[in-house]
Amino acid sequence: MSERRPVPGVGVAVVDAGRILLVERGRGALVGKWAVPGGRVEWGETMEDAARREVREETGLVIRLGPVVWAGEYIGPGEPPDWHYTLVDYVGYPIGGSLAADDDARDARWVTVSEAMALPLADAMPALFENLVPYL
Repeated sequence: MSERRPVPGVGVAVVDAGRILLVERGRGALVGKWAVPGGRVEWGETMEDAARREVREETGLVIRLGPVVWAGEYIGPGEPPDWHYTLVDYVGYPIGGSLAADDDARDARWVTVSEAMALPLADAMPALFENLVPYL
């Protein structure tokens, strides 16, 4: 039996004019939940390159990447867990492209934090939003 290990992932809280970009997950562990764009880091890819790629693939936007604003993990459900991701989220700023949900995102939209709180969010989003206050 092979040893199971956490999968590294990244996310990007893209901010602009007091709003944050969220996507509705279309597949995977958080299908139907709203979260920042993100996904798995591919073999040989830096976390920063993965973050920019995931935003481009899911939203069509090109970004300038800022600092890390949150780190944590998603585990579960099940025993042993069905999945385990270790995550690092960056702040980012749009510099090009056109917003359009694609890849594994069902929808993508700009929202204020108060508008976001009314959506079915991934569990870590409220903690991430608290860390974004200086960037909004």
